Amino acid sequence: TMQAASALVGTDVALALIPGGTGNILAGNLRLPKSPTRAAEIVVKGYSRRLDLGRVERPDGVHYFAVAAGAGMDARVMTETNAAHKRRWGIGAYWGTLMRVLPEIRSISCVITVDGEPFSAEAVVVLVSNCGEVIPPFFRLRSDTSPEDGLLDVTVARADSVWQGIRVFREALRSRAEHTANPAMLGFARGTEIKVESAEPMPVQLDGDGCGETPFTATVVPGAIRIMLGER
Repeated sequence: TMQAASALVGTDVALALIPGGTGNILAGNLRLPKSPTRAAEIVVKGYSRRLDLGRVERPDGVHYFAVAAGAGMDARVMTETNAAHKRRWGIGAYWGTLMRVLPEIRSISCVITVDGEPFSAEAVVVLVSNCGEVIPPFFRLRSDTSPEDGLLDVTVARADSVWQGIRVFREALRSRAEHTANPAMLGFARGTEIKVESAEPMPVQLDGDGCGETPFTATVVPGAIRIMLGER
C-alpha cells in the first residue's frame, strides 16, 4: 500500500484501497469494507479526501507511513513474524511472535523530541501515530487522533516484565482517553516533528514493515495524499 501511496504524494491522483494484507489497519481506521468486491465499488462510487502521512528519511531514501511508526517491542514482533504465518493466520500470526518475545520485555532509556522539546523516558515501545486505532475498531490509543489534523501523536509505554507488559496493555484498553492513563505506564505527546533516540538500538517499523533501527525522525505531511473513501 505505502509503495503506491508514496508515488502519489503531492499529486491529485486518488489511491483506492482493496484490503488484502495481514491486518489491513489503514482500511480499518478508514472504515473501508473488508470485502474486496465492495471495496472495488468505492473506486467508481466513492469520494476522495486528502489525508496526512508521516515522513521518515532513512539512508536508503524517504519512507512514508499512514498509520504508525513504532520503535521497540512492537517493531520486533512485526519484523520477526514469519511471512508464511501471516499469509495463513493474518493478524493472529503476530500474537504467536508476541508470546515468544514477551519474556524478554524491558524498557530502554530514550529521548523523544517533540517539535524541538526533548523528553526523557524509559520505553519498551514508542509509537508515533497518524491514525488512532492499533487494532480497528477495538483498540484505540487516543480518542482524538486523526489523519486529517496535521499532527502526529506519540505514545510511550514502559514495562520491564511480562506482568508489567500485561498491565500496560490493560491500562491502554481501560483509559482510551489519554487523560485517565497512568503516567507511570503510558505517556502521550503531540506535534508535527518527532525524533526518537535511544541508549541502545531499537528496531523500527513503518506500518508493519521493518525500517532499520533508532534513531529516527518522523515529520507529518499534511494532506499528503488523496484516498478513496466510502460511497456518497
